[in-house]
Amino acid sequence: MAETRSAQIRATVPVPIHLNGGDTVTARLHTFHGLSDPGEHIAISLGEDRLEPGRVPLVRLHSECLTGDVLGSARCDCGPQLHEAVRRIDATGGCVLYLRQEGRGIGLYNKLDAYLLQDAGFDTYAANEELQLAPDSRDYRAAAEMLRLLGLTRVRLLTNNPEKAAQLSRYGIEVVAVVPTGVFVTEDNRFYLETKARVTRHTLALGEALGQAAS
Repeated sequence: MAETRSAQIRATVPVPIHLNGGDTVTARLHTFHGLSDPGEHIAISLGEDRLEPGRVPLVRLHSECLTGDVLGSARCDCGPQLHEAVRRIDATGGCVLYLRQEGRGIGLYNKLDAYLLQDAGFDTYAANEELQLAPDSRDYRAAAEMLRLLGLTRVRLLTNNPEKAAQLSRYGIEVVAVVPTGVFVTEDNRFYLETKARVTRHTLALGEALGQAAS
């Protein structure tokens, strides 16, 4: 599937990124114009000088999570996943697509409302439905368009979410391998992660991760 006719990279900006632990990596941030989704999505190119000839780049589709990525919320695993992705992709070459899909597409305020319902006993998907919202409304067409504009039509996808690989394939990106992320489980986010594994078949070795955390 071809990208939106007017889609283009509008700017590329070098940005040094400081990670937790004190490491700094060099990135190039790409902004876009004319994507099928009007959100201000960005692509973060990493480790470009370390991508070996013929090696398929490692790519992460990361949905924006202000509470986890910025505030360090323990209710999810988004912040640790983002930092892990930047480190791993910087080591081998590829990019993170930072997609403005807060709360699996329902927005920040609705996500916080869903948290209140979760505190009352709803799981993360049922809480969305109680708000008369889709359990997961994310669409990755714009992500596929961004990858094509960057010249990446074959990727190794860093994810535990099978839906991301399925959608990229439907939108014409060849996913040659799915590489699992780490499992960042704590007592605060355990039910959230168990629900993702049960409802949307995320590949999460929760028992093993909890055993390592306890040891």
